[in-house]
Order: sequence, then C-alpha cells, then structure tokens
Amino acid sequence: MTVPRIVLATFNPGKVREILPFFDGLALALTSLGDCGIEAPFEEAGATYEENARAKAQHYARLAGCSAVADDSGIEIDALGGRPGPLSARYGGEGLDDAGRCRLMLKELSGVEEAGRTGRYVAVAAIARPDGASRLFRGVCEGRILPAARGDGGFGYDPLFYYPPFEATFAEVAQKKKERVSHRGQAFRQLAEFLRTEAGRDFLAGRDSTAGGGARPSG
Repeated sequence: MTVPRIVLATFNPGKVREILPFFDGLALALTSLGDCGIEAPFEEAGATYEENARAKAQHYARLAGCSAVADDSGIEIDALGGRPGPLSARYGGEGLDDAGRCRLMLKELSGVEEAGRTGRYVAVAAIARPDGASRLFRGVCEGRILPAARGDGGFGYDPLFYYPPFEATFAEVAQKKKERVSHRGQAFRQLAEFLRTEAGRDFLAGRDSTAGGGARPSG
C-alpha cells in the first residue's frame, strides 16, 4: 500500500517542531519544502487566518504535487482592537524580528492596566490536495499580555503571552506542556484526528466528494 506523502508547508523551524508530534503514529511520509525543492515563501494576502491557511496549503500542494499542511496564526489583543491578528508575523514591518515585535507590542500597551491586557492566540490549520480540495481546523487559546518578557522558550510572542492555568508564559513551559493547550496544538490535533478517520483517508486518496476545492471549517 502506498503511504500518502504530505509536505509540511512552513519555513519556520519553530512551527515544524510544534507540528511534527501530532503526526506520530500516522502512516504518512512527511517531507519539507526544502526536500521538494521549494525555496520561495508564499505571500499571504488574505484578510483572515482561514483564507491565508487555505491559500498557503493549496499553493504548496500544487508545487509539491502532493497534499500539503499549512497554518496561519496570530495574536489578538483586545486593547489594540484585535490587532495584530492575521498580520502578527508582519507586525511593525518586515524589518522586525520576534524580539522587535514584542518590544513594539509592549510600547503600544504602555499604560494599559493588567485587567485590560487580555488577548488570545488563534491558529487555523489547513490540509489541501493538489486539486485544491481542502479542510480547515481552528484553535483558540486565551491569555494575557505581560508588561515584560519572561522565558526563553517558544517563539513569536510566547515570552509575553501569560497563560493563567499554568501561571507562566508559553516561553516558560516545556514544549509538550504547551502543545496540550496551545492554539496550534488544538488546530493540529483536530487535523491529525481527521486523518485517522475513514473520511480523512478518503480525502488523502481523493475519494471524497469535495474534489475541486471545497473546504469545511472545524473546531
């Protein structure tokens, strides 16, 4: 029996580390964009996580000639009107790194009291075939933004994102502990569970009824 091949459609090593464990035990041949000879990043132009995740997965599935898994994620800060949201990776412009974006967020939140520093991480995971058919899975994790960074793990805004049940930021906890509750963990856990079902296996084999580009949000 041929094992389905899936490309992990991200150039972000932090995301790869978070995604891989969810596919443990699945009969899949996972590959990277580099292994497929793909070097150019996808230019996200959607207004929502769903649009970006779906378009990215469809784009790389066509290029790789096999199913592709991608996600779009961001952080939404209530005191900033939900910003930066889907623009989180480009918050402040392309010249900033993770630390620079965290500093910018702290500057924008200067003077905001603890009670008003609520926010959430959101992730949408997508799987798509070369013919455009896709499925979407959404995860949300609520927390607060601290007035100073704490911890040196994770990536992105993790040093600022305080998760009350852990009494710690996502940068202060072990990866396996974080992935049990994180937005990305929720989304990819749903995706992996889908692939364990008959419907998921039919999707990978192209036997489902949505060939041609249908998408079904979940979560």
